[in-house]
Amino acid sequence: MAHPFIDLIGLRFEERRPGYSRCTLAVSEKHLNPHGVAHGAVAFALADTGMGAALFPTLSPGEICATIEIKISYFKPVVSGALSCVTEIVNRGKKVASMESSVYAGEALVAKASGTYSIFTPGGNAA
Repeated sequence: MAHPFIDLIGLRFEERRPGYSRCTLAVSEKHLNPHGVAHGAVAFALADTGMGAALFPTLSPGEICATIEIKISYFKPVVSGALSCVTEIVNRGKKVASMESSVYAGEALVAKASGTYSIFTPGGNAA
């Protein structure tokens, strides 16, 4: 499936399977804020996209998922290098799934996110 946003920011998937994903992004000048630090939205995009990628393979035919909410905590600034994001499903019900993502710069944990996703059939009732 084409995904123009991940192409725009340079996100790549290293692994995707039901309940798990690992994605990476090489930080470049386009990802930096005016202070020369990777914008927080970069780590957020890794987490949000990684969560959807981990959940998507668990869906039944015709179902889709959408973010309800994500909470993210940032621990360290990133100015260059590669970021990686590991995501796992914490709990998956029939209509709602809880996810966790950890974003790393090398071995250093730079952000942690938890998210809730709605699972629904388009045109039907969400969550």
